[in-house]
Amino acid sequence: MIRLMVLDNPRLAQAFIDYMASRQIPIQMSAEGEGRFALWLIDSQYQVETEAELNRFLAEPNHKRYQAASWDMAETRKSNFHYHTPSFMGMIKAKAGPVTLSLMLVCVVIFVLQQIGFGQAIFNALHFPAVDGQQWQLWRWLSHAVLHFSVMHIAFNILWWWQLGGDIEKKLGSLKLLQIFAISSALSGAGQYWVEGANFGGLSGVVYALVGYLWILGSKAPQLGLSIPRQIVGFMLLWLVLGYMQPFMAIANTAHLAGLAAGLIIGLIDSMKAPRSATS
Repeated sequence: MIRLMVLDNPRLAQAFIDYMASRQIPIQMSAEGEGRFALWLIDSQYQVETEAELNRFLAEPNHKRYQAASWDMAETRKSNFHYHTPSFMGMIKAKAGPVTLSLMLVCVVIFVLQQIGFGQAIFNALHFPAVDGQQWQLWRWLSHAVLHFSVMHIAFNILWWWQLGGDIEKKLGSLKLLQIFAISSALSGAGQYWVEGANFGGLSGVVYALVGYLWILGSKAPQLGLSIPRQIVGFMLLWLVLGYMQPFMAIANTAHLAGLAAGLIIGLIDSMKAPRSATS
């Protein structure tokens, strides 16, 4: 399923659902709380047609074509407002692509193995290169990012990875997300190792790269359709500053800073290469 948009008027949403049903394109509506309702396209083969019609609907929602469709479909509906709740996995998949989902799975599997007695062996195999010769074990420049050391640590990282990485993969493709992951993993790991050694791990350096990347693209290349709310940027920057100020928690502050810098640079380069919109 494909998540189309969120509306705060269920009657308006139902009019669009009825109109698309008259064209044999099923749309489902799910309640999201606080009076908001999400529209889901069931069959992705109709995505282009549906998104084009949705734009037309939003421009003139009270057009008689939608009112007529609601009257025509009223007799066949079991309920005026039946909210179908998509499955948890359906919502996860709708937001993310194969690279996003695969890395989440890898992180979870490795974390479980760490908890059942393989922690030291896994850390020894995957940590950032620390001794002579390990720098040629190229996987280590990336694999430190899938190591996590607490439930809160992994939950924080994979949720942001899913949220931000999923957006990038959906819009720009899997190769772009892989590129950002590889570059930011290597650079954030190198920065953290240079300052504190190899006793670290986690996806947070990459997460900060995603923040920086979306921040720049939203500002410099809005035509790509990618951005990040200012509140999230503010929260992540505040967390970065607090990490340097508190003495109690083991936080890979340099990895965060290096990851953010990597994301900003990649975003700047991509924004310069991005095609301009027709109105610019």
